Amino acid sequence: MRPLLLILRMIKWEHTIFALPFALVSLLVASDGVPAWSTLGWILVAMIGARSTAMAFNRLVDARIDAANPRTATREIPSGALSRTAVLVFTLATAGLFVFAAFMLNPLCFALSPVALLIVWFYSLTKRFTALSHLFLGLALGVAPIGAWLAVQGEFAAFPLILAFAVLCWVAGFDVLYACQDVDFDRKAGLRSIPAAIGQRAARWAARGLHVLAVGAWAWAFLSVGLGAVALAGVVVTAVLLGYEHWLVRGDDLSRIDRAFFEVNSWIGMVLLGSTLLELYLV
Repeated sequence: MRPLLLILRMIKWEHTIFALPFALVSLLVASDGVPAWSTLGWILVAMIGARSTAMAFNRLVDARIDAANPRTATREIPSGALSRTAVLVFTLATAGLFVFAAFMLNPLCFALSPVALLIVWFYSLTKRFTALSHLFLGLALGVAPIGAWLAVQGEFAAFPLILAFAVLCWVAGFDVLYACQDVDFDRKAGLRSIPAAIGQRAARWAARGLHVLAVGAWAWAFLSVGLGAVALAGVVVTAVLLGYEHWLVRGDDLSRIDRAFFEVNSWIGMVLLGSTLLELYLV
């Protein structure tokens, strides 16, 4: 039981809330507010599998980097709390869970499941060769609304693609802010990030620009499918939350980065999901 608890702590399973609301928004719009329970259930299983295998793979391939970084040296693999073998088994098992859930959804989701796995795994390698690694993380989370849409509709459409772009920009923006903590270490270790490449001040402006794009894309996505004032009010609230996030880490003060990263961002998807539910069921 203890190894499982350590693995759940390692992958920060509670952070599934970052991408899950957007998969549910896409599901609700795709099904006109009346999703099949089986589809909802298998999407939840797929999300858990994808998020878990992505995080476990990240911790596995970054174990040596984490051990060298004082901020991450106490993580489960570097500290010896978990073995690489245990994490590898968990990575493969949750990847299998994701593929099985995709199989249960429809043939297209099953056919594309290896592509989705490559995307969510590939992010962990990108900081070794590109400063745009933050965008790859955004892409890894952005595929969630696309997958949920395909689970219902079985074909691509503009709405999930726009929603995915918004998620990409949002995630990349807050990951740029989070990477400001490791500028010195990344430069010494030869790792790539936007803050390491252009400095913290310019990186903060890049993060702001990405978040402006995210807010605009969320509004565009909702308008493209005829969602009205209530859903758009949710977009306004997210804009306020993102403004608060940047206020928390203003200047050179990173003492509140965990609050900005984990607490504020956990509300973004929930607000947009909540406003979508109100728009679909009460307006």
